[in-house]
Amino acid sequence: MSEVRPEESTESAGSAELPAKPVLTAKQANRAKAPVVGMLLAVGLTLAVLLPVMFLNPGSKPDVYKRNIDVPGVALQAESTAGYLPLAVDLPDGWTSNYARWNTGGTAQVPAWEVGYLTPGEQYIGLIQTDKANPTWIGQVTNNAPVTGDRKAGASWELRDAGQGERSLVLEHGKSTVILSGTAELDEFDVLATAVVKALDSK
Repeated sequence: MSEVRPEESTESAGSAELPAKPVLTAKQANRAKAPVVGMLLAVGLTLAVLLPVMFLNPGSKPDVYKRNIDVPGVALQAESTAGYLPLAVDLPDGWTSNYARWNTGGTAQVPAWEVGYLTPGEQYIGLIQTDKANPTWIGQVTNNAPVTGDRKAGASWELRDAGQGERSLVLEHGKSTVILSGTAELDEFDVLATAVVKALDSK
């Protein structure tokens, strides 16, 4: 009967527990690396396309939006297309306009005069005027916000407010429908709304 030494028994058991180490051929190794290389190439190409665009289009600066457009001048240019002289209201110091344009209506088929105002409190109110309004269009422009009351500002405006985001004031005056929408406080809405009514009454 042969004698088994403890050392030999331990070594045999230890060697049996070690997992076999897989050996890849050169082709298998290349195939394993291919997805990683492809991903790196894709990321590199994406950055090569995006970086020049980012450098050519720097982030918006606040002063870009604080430019003051000549609203009366643009309104005169739009008069022949609109069929009426669009609104160009007189506002106190501190108010600026960052765009004024005639919108042909697109798929909604409601051509309208649009002006964007920045208030002294640095909030935004957009003005839209048209003589071809309909309930569906008014709902779209006001984001289908519910009617929550009225606002006396030169006339009685319909207040539409969903409780978050933009609120709107809607006025029907003769053939014109005017909608004011934005993030400003209601007292700033009142200033613009009163100026709108004054301009409409003077025509």
